[in-house]
Amino acid sequence: MKYTKLPNTDTKVSKICLGTMTWGNQNTEAEAYDQMDYALDKGVNFFDAAELYPVPANAETYGGTERIIGNWLQKTGNRDKVVLASKIAGGGDYTAHIRTGGFNKQNITEALEGSLKRLKTDYLDLYQLHWPDRGVNCFGIRDYPFKTAEKEAENHFEILETLQDLIKQGKIKNIGLSNETPWGTMKYLQTSTEYDLPRPVTIQNSYSMIHRGYEVGLSEVSMREDIGLLAYSPLAQGVLSGKYLDGNLPDGARGTLFPRFIARYKNEGSEKAVIKYLEIAKKHNLTLTQMSLAFINQLPFVTSNIIGATRMDQLKENIESIYVHLSDEIINEINAVHAEIPNPAP
Repeated sequence: MKYTKLPNTDTKVSKICLGTMTWGNQNTEAEAYDQMDYALDKGVNFFDAAELYPVPANAETYGGTERIIGNWLQKTGNRDKVVLASKIAGGGDYTAHIRTGGFNKQNITEALEGSLKRLKTDYLDLYQLHWPDRGVNCFGIRDYPFKTAEKEAENHFEILETLQDLIKQGKIKNIGLSNETPWGTMKYLQTSTEYDLPRPVTIQNSYSMIHRGYEVGLSEVSMREDIGLLAYSPLAQGVLSGKYLDGNLPDGARGTLFPRFIARYKNEGSEKAVIKYLEIAKKHNLTLTQMSLAFINQLPFVTSNIIGATRMDQLKENIESIYVHLSDEIINEINAVHAEIPNPAP
């Protein structure tokens, strides 16, 4: 395994991070245990969860993924071997079964306490805001929804001040953002500097070869402000494995079971790009999965690449991508496709 550090910290994390959002829905608790055992054995020490998980989110399964991880940690005694991250859900209809009121002091405090209880731990290494409590262009929205600008933005000071209190209590070590924009990221950094409050160390945003929107603004923020990308959906919910080409819907696949979750990644432009990327991978004796993940692993602004799998063979291939090095020739061929079909899946 290869390792890096959460920016501005001494916390060493594996370049591959284990995503967990299928545990408790697509995956059983026993399957999740197998994944955690295998990943840790292969050197993956970074696990990412969320109070919202598993996805699709609903009141019946709320917090289920964290409970599974907590049970595993209690059973194995591996807490000190894992850099553990989780997230507080943002607002909106999708999370009405969790709470209302956004990221205020009470909600942040109660959300963290709930996560710690389910995870059976006293602290989190990284606590993230799952998505902004305002309208932004994420989750398949390509352009900024300017009409939502009428809604007041988050109270960045209150949020960071609350997180500072929780850090002082020893319940959080570091904080991060997720599904954020350049403006939102810089606003947190500005507030942190101005009032001597905790500084976000990471941004967890979607990034894949068919969704490189992070490079439009945020990659510069990452490199100049030293705030690392945790790339989620690096295979675009499986689209970049090639398994959905030609209208295929494999049994048990996420896109077959929950088509709305891959809709943002599956369209005519994406399919054309995936076909071209598949040709490049075959030319260089790689699987499309290996190439897609290796491309992200080599990016200078990426702290860790969040992989997820429902089957052990998928997990093994995903982790092994860390040992695949893409030559300049391959990178140039990938970038040529990107120039021709830029970001078809926002």
